[in-house]
Amino acid sequence: MENTNTPLQKVVIIEDDLAIQTLLCTVLEYNFIVTAFDNGMEALSFLQKGNIPDIIISDLNTPELNGYDMLLQLKASSFFSSIPIIILSGEEGSDTRIKCFEAGADDYIIKPFNPRELEVRINAILKRYGKTLITKHF
Repeated sequence: MENTNTPLQKVVIIEDDLAIQTLLCTVLEYNFIVTAFDNGMEALSFLQKGNIPDIIISDLNTPELNGYDMLLQLKASSFFSSIPIIILSGEEGSDTRIKCFEAGADDYIIKPFNPRELEVRINAILKRYGKTLITKHF
C-alpha cells in the first residue's frame, strides 16, 4: 500500500525530443510531480518564479538555452546550486562528459538509456542529497 503522507518529489525535465520527453514523463510520473519543457529558457523562467524541483534532468542540446549553459547558470547561483542535475545526451565523447561534471553535473546519461538504470541513478543522487528515494517502479 502506498504511503499517501509522503509528498511526491518534483522533477523538471528539459528535453526537446518529444518522444524522449514523453518517455521520461511516463517513467517518472510514478514517483514525481513532473514538469517538462522543450527549451532551457522556459525551464529557467519557471525556476526563477520560485518553482524549486528536487532534481533536474536536462538534455544537453536544447533550443534557446542549452543544457550546458543551464548547468553553468544554476550551479553559479547560490539559490539553485544545490539542485541535483542529470545531463541526458546523445553525445558520448569523454570530453563532453568531463566538461559537464566539471561544471557541476551530478550524472551524465547517454541516449538511448534504460529507464530502470535512470531510476537507479536518480535514487543514488537523491540518497547523496538526503532526499526520499523512489519507491514505486514504473
